[in-house]
Amino acid sequence: MNQYKETRTVKIGGQNGIKEIKIGSAHPVTIQTMWKSGISSISDNSEELFSSIKSINNLKSLGCDIIRFAVPDFESAKALCLIAKKTDVPLVADIHFDYRLALECLNGNVSAIRINPGNIGSKERVKAVVDACKEKNVAIRIGVNSGSLPNDLAENVAQNKISRATALCNAALREVEIFDELNFSNVVVSMKASSVQETIDANESFSQVCDIPLHIGVTEAGPLIGGIVKSTLAFSKLLNEGIGNTIRVSLSSSPENEVIAAREILHECGKRNGGVTLISCPRCGRLGFDVHAFVERWQAELYSIKKDVSVAVMGCVVNGPGEGKHADLGIAGGGDKVIIFKKGKIVRTIQAQDADKVFREELESL
Repeated sequence: MNQYKETRTVKIGGQNGIKEIKIGSAHPVTIQTMWKSGISSISDNSEELFSSIKSINNLKSLGCDIIRFAVPDFESAKALCLIAKKTDVPLVADIHFDYRLALECLNGNVSAIRINPGNIGSKERVKAVVDACKEKNVAIRIGVNSGSLPNDLAENVAQNKISRATALCNAALREVEIFDELNFSNVVVSMKASSVQETIDANESFSQVCDIPLHIGVTEAGPLIGGIVKSTLAFSKLLNEGIGNTIRVSLSSSPENEVIAAREILHECGKRNGGVTLISCPRCGRLGFDVHAFVERWQAELYSIKKDVSVAVMGCVVNGPGEGKHADLGIAGGGDKVIIFKKGKIVRTIQAQDADKVFREELESL
């Protein structure tokens, strides 16, 4: 297999104050998440709109580049247009069945449309969406998953004539042909299965025959632990082969956890550098400091910091300045005290009740 498959560049956003994101092999791998609740009531609720914008900005600070919203009805389409006016984060409208919902979203500041052409209907309807995206300079993501394969491919899978991964790849290539006929190249493709190996196989096959950037993810991956395990296995294999230009860790958990998990996977795969590296011990009977509670309080803020530093949160002096000696800043328990250390050297010994205050002082001094 060719390493680091080259792809074309697709632009997301860049219009009317929206941040422009470039997706492709020449650019860093981007992180996406999906909004977890309905938005149809936002148009009539300014407080809900304000809360949504605050959450979007928080996701952005954690490292999220793109956010996708389900748009099942016209109320949701209008709400998404309203949200898109209030943020510079590129937003994607996720459309199924009714192509008119995509057209409605394109009346606003939406940065991309996600469709499965197979359930949109006729080629004329797909063309209507493509023409509107051309006019607005908006990208399209072709989304194919194992639960919505064309009937003939699904039947071949059921009869064991082809693998599900092959069916996913073939379905995506069919849709790409439609867009080629319509002379539309501002496209990203995703092929998702709940199986790690099927996700890997489908994306490997597609990347060998097409230069379209790939959005990778394991769909319906499961709860926090199981979902992260599956996504890590699939992403690390694909990313290390140079496959995958934008990712989402799909979890039965918060979008914040999806973003943090994606960020950690990219960091460990050498695909994303910078920001805070957070190290924390698992805790044991030597506990002198409540690691879990401290990490819970500080995790979101630490991941939002735009500094290239490593932070260690340790439960005792064994895992403190010793095992965490490489950290730029660390905190650990020591008897009835808490210690602050830098590069393995203790710089302050304080009372437990002062831990957050002193830690913040030292963090800001880095």
